[in-house]
Amino acid sequence: MEDPIGALVEGFAEAIGVPEFSLWLSFCWFGALSLGFSFHRRSSSLAPYSAAVGWTLLGLFFYMQSEHFVEISDPLLILMTAGALPAGIALGIWEVRNWEIGDESLVWLRGAVAWSVIPYYAVYSVPILNMQFVEMTAHSTEWLLEFSGLGSYQVGEMMVDLPSGAIAASQWEGSRYFLTEPLGDSGFFVPFNHSDGTPVSVSFILACSALQSMIIFVGAIVALNSVSWKRRIRGLLVAIPTIHVLNVFRNAGIVWLSDTYSEWSLFGIDMFDFTHSYVAKVASLFAMFLMATALFDLLPELHRHIIRISRPVTRLFAKADLKSS
Repeated sequence: MEDPIGALVEGFAEAIGVPEFSLWLSFCWFGALSLGFSFHRRSSSLAPYSAAVGWTLLGLFFYMQSEHFVEISDPLLILMTAGALPAGIALGIWEVRNWEIGDESLVWLRGAVAWSVIPYYAVYSVPILNMQFVEMTAHSTEWLLEFSGLGSYQVGEMMVDLPSGAIAASQWEGSRYFLTEPLGDSGFFVPFNHSDGTPVSVSFILACSALQSMIIFVGAIVALNSVSWKRRIRGLLVAIPTIHVLNVFRNAGIVWLSDTYSEWSLFGIDMFDFTHSYVAKVASLFAMFLMATALFDLLPELHRHIIRISRPVTRLFAKADLKSS
């Protein structure tokens, strides 16, 4: 059965004569900018409505991604993306009805989301920046592998994954300054090869750069209005370089293990999927937890906001536990 919301968005895109992909990106941009306006201009009479529009549009943007996760059968991301729209609408209604309360943690959340989404999708939407991040990630991994003596590798030519197939970026006729057409799952990517030119079964895409993790911390720290810029910059200097270094080690480990143990399999899961989808994700979550713990000591205001924002969820789980017992 066709998703009615997806069909409505598709019909609207056709009616105004723009690609559906461009409409999706506009939801993201207008939503993030609306939240940014309500964060920086919260004394304005338009701020509560701007916040409501921002939460709703961002919820719709992430909801539209759920179809892809249904196709690849990822239940966690299906739940997260499908729940984004009702959560965004609920937050928008709450903002309008309770604006006078001026909860500082909710104000922080607006800024944290806005200043996480805007930089990430600026990189994603500008092909030249997207490609630079991908190449930087691949070359950093190559350098570590060469330095540690784990093999001799080289970074291949930048490629573009289009719905019709992959082509070299040098042959791609799209704009380098704004993404106007949908790309395949890999987007802009570079293959990884041995020094003799034989391919390695690993390619690098934007998701390999850990940009998402870095930007989450950027948004969370920058949005701490009550904290001096000196302390905020100190927090950023702790978080961003550490995440980048850990990510380079992660990528190097995935490449070396996948290349060295290419025939290894466990319950039908090959070495790449095992290290990338399971081991690396668990290790990344643990590293993020340690990073957050260190930042909470440096920025206790951040810890306070996160606890207050998560309180309704923890209370919901606590009530569910009481009922089940």
